[in-house]
Amino acid sequence: MSAWPASLPQFFLEAGYREPLEDQLIESDMDAGPAKVRRRFTTATRIISGSIAMTQAQAAVFETFFATTCAGGSLPFTWVHPRTRAPATFRFRKPLPTVQQVSGDMVVYALRLEMLP
Repeated sequence: MSAWPASLPQFFLEAGYREPLEDQLIESDMDAGPAKVRRRFTTATRIISGSIAMTQAQAAVFETFFATTCAGGSLPFTWVHPRTRAPATFRFRKPLPTVQQVSGDMVVYALRLEMLP
């Protein structure tokens, strides 16, 4: 399994970082009384979204990593969790990364990643 390139920024920007908890519940309505609620699965994935600022040179490394190493985002990779800093396994999710030019040499990529159990 590939690893996030060391030459790229290692953390998301604080602004816009999101990590909602996954819904693990399944509910069944009853003829009478409260709904029956149970866990759907024991291990949930997490969707993490945010932005990373990069130079143009780092953007070229990222695009090669995404397109070639991760086969267009289909293969998982190891990285550190952006909030806890613990090692984790991720894969890209839709919408796929988008880039925005912010100043001369700087761009910001918006990413949506799934942290795998």
